[in-house]
Amino acid sequence: MSKSARKSVLPADTHGYEFCGPPGAFAAIFALPVVCYLAAFLCNDVSGCPVPSILHPQSLTLAELKNEAGWPQDGLQGLVSFRVTGYVLAYYLSSLVLQAALPGLVVQGVQLRSGGRLEYKFNGTYLQGPDFALWTFIWDNYVQLITVNLGIAFCLATFVYCRSFSIKAGNKHKRELAAGGHSGNIIYDFFIGRELNPRITVPVLGTIDIKAFCELRPGLVGWILLDLAFVVHQYKLYGFVSDSIILITLFQSLYVFDALWMEPAILSTMDITTDGFGFMLAFGDLVWLPFIYSLQARYLAVYPVQLGAVGIAGVLAVQGFGYWIFRSSNNEKNRFRTNPDDPRIAHLNFMKTKSGVKLLTSGWWGFSRHPNYLGDWIMAWSYCLPTGIAGYVVRHGDMVDGQGFVSRGLVKQQVLQGEAKGWGMVITYFYVFYFTVLLIHREMRDEEACKRKYGDDWEEYKKKVRWRLLPGIY
Repeated sequence: MSKSARKSVLPADTHGYEFCGPPGAFAAIFALPVVCYLAAFLCNDVSGCPVPSILHPQSLTLAELKNEAGWPQDGLQGLVSFRVTGYVLAYYLSSLVLQAALPGLVVQGVQLRSGGRLEYKFNGTYLQGPDFALWTFIWDNYVQLITVNLGIAFCLATFVYCRSFSIKAGNKHKRELAAGGHSGNIIYDFFIGRELNPRITVPVLGTIDIKAFCELRPGLVGWILLDLAFVVHQYKLYGFVSDSIILITLFQSLYVFDALWMEPAILSTMDITTDGFGFMLAFGDLVWLPFIYSLQARYLAVYPVQLGAVGIAGVLAVQGFGYWIFRSSNNEKNRFRTNPDDPRIAHLNFMKTKSGVKLLTSGWWGFSRHPNYLGDWIMAWSYCLPTGIAGYVVRHGDMVDGQGFVSRGLVKQQVLQGEAKGWGMVITYFYVFYFTVLLIHREMRDEEACKRKYGDDWEEYKKKVRWRLLPGIY
């Protein structure tokens, strides 16, 4: 592509680095996958959560750590399985086929900078869950599943990055570059995403929007499949299913079902309207979301926690309160953008910017500039609280003395908290602390994007809606 042609497809507005620029992108690309493996190995059903040797760093040896973590006997080769790869690719293909074959609603996205709108097909949720063999397969091949999905994320990010250089100005397919994805730094652009809405046409299946598909299909559904596999594993180990793992699975299933039921709502999110599709979203959708967000259920599969009536009521209250804020604020915004005359939101106040865009200044969006983030954050606590004061150690064979939880079957194993009590919270509560950082960072990105988009109008809007997330605090 010539320099003049390249300039013609670049967005007119300038866009600085985010995520600490190329160094931050480089660190994220290589460090975040390591975090997924660390969570898998350092909290396990072999020795405990966390592995006991970590609690005694002065005597820690690599050999002991590898043994307690369940490191594959054949080393790095054990992280990969051709059989698992085949099954995961079949799962992705089946998701594509179902999205293409099932009837659905065709919805137009937001206005693109280059003009026009893209169309998206949404067809809600569908049932997956053949038999218990699937759950056993997931548990037995957990680490290999991480590897396969990580490989797919890298391949997708590489494919869309290379393909983005074929974009031409005024193309009939409405392809365009993301405002923040063409810095010229290979590592940063690969991470953040160069093309805004990469699409491919597959024979029989038709047009596939890669970003929307990854946002709504493999990762979200995979998250619940992992949760269900962990529920089944707990039952197979102990002969019962704890109220805590049922609650977490129901909460997270509600979250996923809500996302699939309200699919068109993603069209106004930052992921779709602003971010390019690169390693950040590919890895986040396909690896980080299913394998990190399900850590609590994986923990409870090995160490059951019974909450009782009072505990259940408390967790339900947290979840219900958060969900009410999250869904009602998102519905309010979506209705205002799609049908301002809707009687449910017609009474709300707003200010009109110089560009003609209307910004809500009452209702949920007068309460704070990002009330949906607040609801999401509150719900995050309900995923972690059922694990209690987390931490456990695993005993095998002659060490089993009848305390704690003793597994059924020929091979006995005993799980009790012991000296690990409290230390497991680093893993089971990691989600809520990570989510706090994520939402604050995303809120800051939203602020910068709105400041660039609306200019002085955004400063005026901030005077009307003072608080970012929680009035009086932030």
